[in-house]
Amino acid sequence: MGSISPPEDELKVALQGLRAQNPTLGVTKLHARLLSEHPDWTVSEKRTRKILQNEGLVISPDGAASSRSKSGTGNAPYPTSAVIEGLDVSKWTSKIQVKYFGKHKGKGLVATERIAEGEVVWKEDPFILAPEWSLYDLQTASVACTHCSTPLNNSPLAVPCSGSAKVPSCSARFCNRLCLSRAARTHPLLCPAQNPAALPLLEFARRHEWMALHALAQCTARVLLAEQQDEAAFSADWAVLRGLAQLGMEERAKGGWLGSAEPDRDTWKKAYELFVRAFKDPGTESEKKRLARLLRKPTRKEVDDEIFGYDAFLRGLGRMSLNLEAHGGLYVLHSHVNHSCTPNLSARHLDQRSALSRITVVVRRDIEVGEELFISYVNPDLPLEGRRRQLLEWGFGTCQCPRCVMEEQDPTRQTPLTKSAPGDLEQELKAGLGIM
Repeated sequence: MGSISPPEDELKVALQGLRAQNPTLGVTKLHARLLSEHPDWTVSEKRTRKILQNEGLVISPDGAASSRSKSGTGNAPYPTSAVIEGLDVSKWTSKIQVKYFGKHKGKGLVATERIAEGEVVWKEDPFILAPEWSLYDLQTASVACTHCSTPLNNSPLAVPCSGSAKVPSCSARFCNRLCLSRAARTHPLLCPAQNPAALPLLEFARRHEWMALHALAQCTARVLLAEQQDEAAFSADWAVLRGLAQLGMEERAKGGWLGSAEPDRDTWKKAYELFVRAFKDPGTESEKKRLARLLRKPTRKEVDDEIFGYDAFLRGLGRMSLNLEAHGGLYVLHSHVNHSCTPNLSARHLDQRSALSRITVVVRRDIEVGEELFISYVNPDLPLEGRRRQLLEWGFGTCQCPRCVMEEQDPTRQTPLTKSAPGDLEQELKAGLGIM
């Protein structure tokens, strides 16, 4: 009788090998073969089936391995998303609502009233912030707010982290006591003085310029601390995280959608080791004691399974890559906006002196009742093939927006966006969703 529950990545490798050796076996027989070869393992048939499905290794009725994944069909898996339970859009605006369009497209935003060109639809602070590296370096140099990334400019209101005088010390400074208070949602688990086990993870993310890893660390810190402090806050944060569009790193790799500069699988595994060390199993007794002071309650199984398994970690990285904007913020309402090569919204960082990370969403042209709201995930002034090539990295397949279809049918009708004022495009792309 088996007594060991194997790690997800080890089990996946074993099943991939068995499928290669037994290309015609069904799930039940392959599961029996797995337990025969690993008598010390405890693995349910349900778990075996789930991994086979995720890896596209389930046998179809005609005897071939299916390439279906849970995020799509055929050889092109698509991101999945869910409507965030209990999301109150009225916190931001009364002019739009969330709409679920279907399994393939997922969710989006539509107008509930006519919105005029130039009108501000909403402003939004980030759920978490993992800023672009030039700003991150300012934060670690104590000259930009660790919470909102606004440059401090020798402000007399700036306050340091309480760990600034400890060993190891924390370099974090904040605009004021309000930013310091709000940073309590994430900072304690990322503070070198309070949780030194997180420092190698953050240094690794910086060294590889891996914004998705940094964002995943920020999100994990927020969820784990909310679980410790407030059930209502945890439920809301957990719903946001689970509702974000996701496409795992393996699925992106299989679809050929990883950018050439993205980390490879060996780097994924090293990052995972540092991630677990930072938030679950520190390497030294001193680090364990400090983490235990922050996480006094045991992590519930649902959270543990969704965050700390290796496959869950890869899904988390993919989730961050899909939902971050180029500045490095993850915004709840903004994450609902779908792409078009003729966007009707522009998201800008206008509060540069008081809240640099806040976005202001402005209408580019009149929007009618029931019309969907769009931003551009790529530079909309690129030619057709350039836009489509960049969009493929998102995992959405070939863009079929009306503009792309029109230009494909008649290549002479290239329609660059000419209404943008100088600088608008740069602002928009800094606030548009970005592949990290």
